[in-house]
Amino acid sequence: MIELDTTDRLILRELVRDATQSASAIGRALGLSQPATWRRLQRLRETGVIKGQRLELDHEKLGFGVTVFLGVKLATKGRVSLEDFERAVSAIPEVQTVEHILGLYDYRLRVVARDISDFERVLRRRIMTLPGVGDVEANVLLSEERRPGPIG
Repeated sequence: MIELDTTDRLILRELVRDATQSASAIGRALGLSQPATWRRLQRLRETGVIKGQRLELDHEKLGFGVTVFLGVKLATKGRVSLEDFERAVSAIPEVQTVEHILGLYDYRLRVVARDISDFERVLRRRIMTLPGVGDVEANVLLSEERRPGPIG
């Protein structure tokens, strides 16, 4: 674990708010010089605190109005490797995330679809036909509020 000071945390908060900001823009917002901000950003990247930047898409505007979380329990753990299932399910474009979890289900998937009938098609033709899939539970997302989480 790396030691973060108050300035590092403020820089991270700025990036969580808008990751496209330049070092000079972050520096201006925090009262730091561009070179000082750039050095801190480099250190945060080199130490792995900042793992990368991701593009966030608005799925609804792209025509995918339904998001469903699926709990998937593998029926035959011994015959189908977890890696095989993960590789197969990751190849389905509508599956946004694949999380291996502990609990009632083995995996939690985030799936987007155009509408409920499109989701049913993805579920029946793509997900349920994967090797080893047993029990599946679907939860339709009604609304979502994203929180940045703790920083230090």
